[in-house]
Amino acid sequence: MYTIPGHHHISMITKDAKPNNRFYRDILGLRRVKMTVNQDSPTMYHLFYGDRTGSPGTELSFFEIPAAGRTHRGTNAITQIGLLVPTEDSLTYWKARFEEYGVHHGDITKYANKPALHFEDHEGLRMVLLVSEGAKVSHWETWEKSPVPMEHQIQGMGSVEITVRRLEKIAKTLTEMFGYTEVSRSEDEAIFQSVSGEVFGEIVVKSLDGPTERPGRGSIHHLAIRVKNDEELSYWDEIVRARGFHTSGIVDRFYFKSLYFRESNGILFEIATDGPGFTIDGDVETLGEQLDLPPFLESRRAEIEEILQPIEEE
Repeated sequence: MYTIPGHHHISMITKDAKPNNRFYRDILGLRRVKMTVNQDSPTMYHLFYGDRTGSPGTELSFFEIPAAGRTHRGTNAITQIGLLVPTEDSLTYWKARFEEYGVHHGDITKYANKPALHFEDHEGLRMVLLVSEGAKVSHWETWEKSPVPMEHQIQGMGSVEITVRRLEKIAKTLTEMFGYTEVSRSEDEAIFQSVSGEVFGEIVVKSLDGPTERPGRGSIHHLAIRVKNDEELSYWDEIVRARGFHTSGIVDRFYFKSLYFRESNGILFEIATDGPGFTIDGDVETLGEQLDLPPFLESRRAEIEEILQPIEEE
């Protein structure tokens, strides 16, 4: 039986790629590792940020949708992203950095039993910095050109928060189907880990009644979880179908292969392979600096480039 070794990436909606690029690269200090397009709608950008190579477990990805309205928060949605930092001193550094750049943030507190600093990006996307206590993604690599000092750089994804009406439904999906371990439970919250004791595969599920979230700018589209290779992906496709869920079937995204399904509350999950990765069509030293297109879109490059607006701020 295969297991899930953690998060792969998480994908959000942004209204404008320019301020998105500024926030995640210049303020959060992540590397823009891939500038490509939404393969299902190639007139919009798809941006990836992460560590030096955009390795699995470090990737934040954004679809640019210029028509996106505001998010109407509610339940049955992925509602917060945890990002790992090395130490409690790092939280102090980030609090000062957020104040310098006018980033909306709270005080240093606790979240999921860890020292934490909540903040939001310029579009209201909710995130929380969590002290990793050495539990960063093992293959994380520092980006030497980051504006953030190496000792305080974000080390990948931590606890991802999902808010649902029916907690027990998603609990069964995570534990019985994917083999996650339930590590804590209260009346309206449960914490699950794909690797016991490790935060880089942790999901915090909160129970909330009320209207379903209406997505818009700053909302989270889906969470992708990791598998190592094509064989494991085929295995999980069969398992998910056997549980009665409809899947997309295996989709070749060029940088990885994946499949999608919605669990019973409507939360969209992606299961994605570790490879081949973002260096398949780019050099490590220049990742993310040019528009990369998968081979099946290369013939449309001139048309696509004419529609897309430059994202670097002058």
